[in-house]
Amino acid sequence: MAAARAVTVALATLVAISCEESGHRDIQDEINILTRRNDALVPPATERLATFGRLAIPQIETALHTAAPNGRIHLIDALERLGDDEAVPILRHFAVYDVRPEVREACAAVLARWSAAAPSASSSTPSASITQRRAARAREAEAAIARKRAAGEGPLVFEGGTPGVPTVGAPEPVGIELEKRP
Repeated sequence: MAAARAVTVALATLVAISCEESGHRDIQDEINILTRRNDALVPPATERLATFGRLAIPQIETALHTAAPNGRIHLIDALERLGDDEAVPILRHFAVYDVRPEVREACAAVLARWSAAAPSASSSTPSASITQRRAARAREAEAAIARKRAAGEGPLVFEGGTPGVPTVGAPEPVGIELEKRP
């Protein structure tokens, strides 16, 4: 009997691990669409990504650091669609420090919508409680953004691009079309 139970537990663990791995791959597939495309595939990918809920937030945050500006806007839209208050610190960070003003504005706009969407205090449904908590966190984030901006915090933007040589230590490119000619 104990051996059968041990086998059952082992199988359940394997199924859970494979489902989790599959979920992470599926999330990354949707993120790839959001970061690499700007067409009719984006809205359905956003909706599919929203079905993963909170599980998608860490991968979205990672992608926000490396995506092109349009991709970051799509990822911010996905965070809004998720509607999870765990996205508030991410939106707060990018609202202050992203180098592109349109990305900063998109983050601030999501936080403003969330802070304004608080249901009445008399509502006692679970979704109302979640919305109230998200609204409170969004208002706190808006206040923090205002403080940081007033203190002069923001993205490091250099006139003429980032200083220094971006390929320091990298080998020179090779190839017939790139060979140095005398």
